[in-house]
Amino acid sequence: MRSDSPLSVRLLTHNVRYATDSPFVGEEVWAVRRPRIVNELRFNTAHCNESFICLQEVLHNQLVDILHGLNGEGDAEWGFVGVGRDDGLSAGEYSPILYRLSVWNLQSAETIWLSPTPETPSRGWDAACKRILTIGLFQHRQSKKTLVAMSTHLDHQGAKSRSEAAKIILKQIDQKSHQGRLPVFLAGDFNSQQDDDAYKILTNEDSTMKDLFTISDSEGKYGHYYTFTGFGKDETTRIDFLFVNQKVHSWLVKSYAVLENKFDDKVYASDHRAVSADVAIP
Repeated sequence: MRSDSPLSVRLLTHNVRYATDSPFVGEEVWAVRRPRIVNELRFNTAHCNESFICLQEVLHNQLVDILHGLNGEGDAEWGFVGVGRDDGLSAGEYSPILYRLSVWNLQSAETIWLSPTPETPSRGWDAACKRILTIGLFQHRQSKKTLVAMSTHLDHQGAKSRSEAAKIILKQIDQKSHQGRLPVFLAGDFNSQQDDDAYKILTNEDSTMKDLFTISDSEGKYGHYYTFTGFGKDETTRIDFLFVNQKVHSWLVKSYAVLENKFDDKVYASDHRAVSADVAIP
């Protein structure tokens, strides 16, 4: 039976930085960063079973490590949807969506490539890398409420590819939401600041999407403003976002936060900070 009460959901997105064999100055190897990422995810989803974790730059071995860290040795609590961008299987970076198996029923999932040939592994326009959009349709087992979750990582070099990718994503939002009938959230690293065309396309007057930062009141905001820090040498920017289709659904925004990525030990868990929000769907 479907509940009429709003359903509270925690959203978290984090570019965890791929596991490189040649770290930058100030960057630790994945074996050092791994427990910090896992502990961050575990702590920030511990008190909301309905949490979704959206990640970027995740290689297959990192995904295995993160799931093992969240699940431990017992029965799997967390599952995921997503594929590696290089071959549609396990090669290359994932943009996975993690969810609790006992809380959400996965009704469908797919990955598309942000290119002129979205059904096959491919690079679009002036992009330096293949780029993907991970999509999941989930039904809450208890309340029977349904939502669409999306995770992505736009190109760091190609401005045209980011703009075209934003247009593809909006079309997918329209299709997967059945022209706005379902709530949708979009999470990721967009390599796009607010004055970049990709961000403007995603939030223009014709779009149903709203940046959760812009619709959160000041009393509900916590933490940093900038989401990309590098490893101490780069200019900080805000390029990681959580969007919801606020224009067609009455999402209740309870809180918004940009979390810390370096503590007293001076180790950067990633060159990005996680973005988190507490929301509710009607």
